[in-house]
Amino acid sequence: MTGALIFDFDGTLVDTEAAVLVAWQETFRERGGELPLDVWHTVIGTQNTAVAMFELLEKNDENLDRVAIRTGVRARVTELLESVGPRPGVKEYLEDAKEHGLRLAIASSSTGDWVTTHLNRLGLADAFEAVLTGDLHEAKPSPDLYLAALAALDLPAAEAIAFEDSPHGVTAAKAAGLECVAVPNAITAVLNFDHADLVLGSLADKPLGELLSR
Repeated sequence: MTGALIFDFDGTLVDTEAAVLVAWQETFRERGGELPLDVWHTVIGTQNTAVAMFELLEKNDENLDRVAIRTGVRARVTELLESVGPRPGVKEYLEDAKEHGLRLAIASSSTGDWVTTHLNRLGLADAFEAVLTGDLHEAKPSPDLYLAALAALDLPAAEAIAFEDSPHGVTAAKAAGLECVAVPNAITAVLNFDHADLVLGSLADKPLGELLSR
């Protein structure tokens, strides 16, 4: 019996990842380079994005001002996300979950202030009983975030379903013992999700009622 749904945040509930990628691509081009997508794919769903980007940029500029670049990237991401809403099917899933009496949580490798800011912007903060983030728990692909979410909900893994957009996230959810539905976005769709229990183009492809009755 499913009692809860646990969602990744970036790229799953909201396509923030496209904005972050664009901001870093612009940063590389301003310095006469290009950001290799294969490198980007290795850091999706982890806490290693900025570190990996700085390491690449510093190969051509040993005096790189990390603080200035980080500030600029964050400002650009904020600008790009001003009009970005939830991914297709997300609001319907949250509404249907309430009707089914399911509890909701978030397990995100991002920081709490990042996730909370965007949940408030979208008016979704009140939908989630627990929000577990990477500033307090080891990031994915470690299962820690999902284990912490299960502990917060006081539920066994067999009674929850995870939703992820990245292979690292699926690995984390499966390692915690959860069934995992992969919902890749435009950036992660080319990656391998063979270890997911189900892969959907978006949550709009399968209503929650159908998912629960599988």
